[in-house]
Amino acid sequence: MASTIFEKTSSGRKGYTLPVNDVNIKLENCIPSEFSRKEDIRLPEVSELDVMRHFLELAHMNHCIEKGFYPLGSCTMKYNPKINETLARNDGFNNLHPYQEEDTTQGALEIMYELQKDLAEISGFAGVTLQPVAGAHGEFTGLKVIKAYHDFNGNSHKNKIILPDSAHGTNPASVVLAGFDVVEIKSNDKGLVDIQDLKSHVDDNTAGFMLTNPNTLGLFETQVEEIAEIVHSVDGLIYMDGANFNAILGIVKPGEIGFDIMHYNLHKTFATPHGGGGPGSGPIGVRKDLVKFLPTPMVNKQDNKYFMDYGNAETSLGKVHSFFGNFAVNLRAYIYIKMLGTKGLRRVSENAVINANYIQKKLEKYYNIPFKDQYCMHEFVASGVWQKEKYGINTLDIAKRILDKGYHAPTIYFPLIVPEAMMIEPTETESKETLDDFINAMIEIAKECEENPDLLKNAPLNTPVRRVDDTLAVRQLNVKFEW
Repeated sequence: MASTIFEKTSSGRKGYTLPVNDVNIKLENCIPSEFSRKEDIRLPEVSELDVMRHFLELAHMNHCIEKGFYPLGSCTMKYNPKINETLARNDGFNNLHPYQEEDTTQGALEIMYELQKDLAEISGFAGVTLQPVAGAHGEFTGLKVIKAYHDFNGNSHKNKIILPDSAHGTNPASVVLAGFDVVEIKSNDKGLVDIQDLKSHVDDNTAGFMLTNPNTLGLFETQVEEIAEIVHSVDGLIYMDGANFNAILGIVKPGEIGFDIMHYNLHKTFATPHGGGGPGSGPIGVRKDLVKFLPTPMVNKQDNKYFMDYGNAETSLGKVHSFFGNFAVNLRAYIYIKMLGTKGLRRVSENAVINANYIQKKLEKYYNIPFKDQYCMHEFVASGVWQKEKYGINTLDIAKRILDKGYHAPTIYFPLIVPEAMMIEPTETESKETLDDFINAMIEIAKECEENPDLLKNAPLNTPVRRVDDTLAVRQLNVKFEW
């Protein structure tokens, strides 16, 4: 375990030089006395070299995509090309300010305009807003569009949003936050929407239906057009959670198969940074008659000049974020799309799907695969029920042992409809050699469950931190260092 920076302290050492204070202001005149410190703060006294070594050691203890395979299902932890990072740090972008005159920001506005157009073209929608700054934020914005649509048409009584039981956890939360009631329907024995159950819940109060496609089981919902017909029959709208859009890029356009609204997770689909609480980006696309409800302003173009268009101000649901979204994140997605082009984006999905099916097939003898009789898309769900029933080893034990093998664990216990679930997503950026090594590690773990179950009960054994009580850590969080 690394020592803390406080334990490296030595009186008199420092690794910084502060500039000379050239402002003739006394601090006591700026800060009320009740807020002033009565004694010096206790900070570590260390050299610059000590600081660098300390944080480098901490970085090596952490797992990241550059260090090893990260098969986190439903989160698409793919490699982010470093050219995107380099270009996003260009001074021409970093030194811009959103309050500048539009004449001085034409390049940035052009990028935003082009990204709006590209996302619309890729998904088959008429208009796109870049304002939402996360997937769940996109969900909320899309649901507010649904509300604006029904209110505009005098149907404010429509208060129900229908969700399948395989939905992402953010979906019901976003529904409630947007002011709707949640109605959950079942999945059928193939892991897809149960059409009969859907029909039994659709009525005049139905505002919309939210569907992830491919769904959280990694399966493509083949009944989309029938679902759309059912929901549209009561003037409901179909919302697509685009969390898994990276499985169908260049293959399926959601806007052409019945969906009315969708959000894009740029950090998942288009290789912008992901994790650590942000920043993210969750633009939404909508069909033609819904464009007027999108957040204002949109970026538009006239006479070869780009500008912020407030033309839909009267019908717009208003702003959902300060300024115009997370520009630097959107910039990375723009670069990714332009570098890959149409054929490249399709290959992203094809490779992601091939990789997931390859792992699924190789592991079906060692773990229960609930839906192995059909092809998965970019991810699949395995189950640890065999190991639990035969050897008393649960999915958490398996996940902890995976850490010992040098890999991040997959998503576990989700989706909720699969007991002892392990959701595995390799993404398109991993090589066959990496997949084979991971497969072998999973097979080794399956054998260890049988031959040495205590090993898994005590895992992880070689990580910087051993197994912790996750529940207790959440309820009694203590991150304070006592010095």
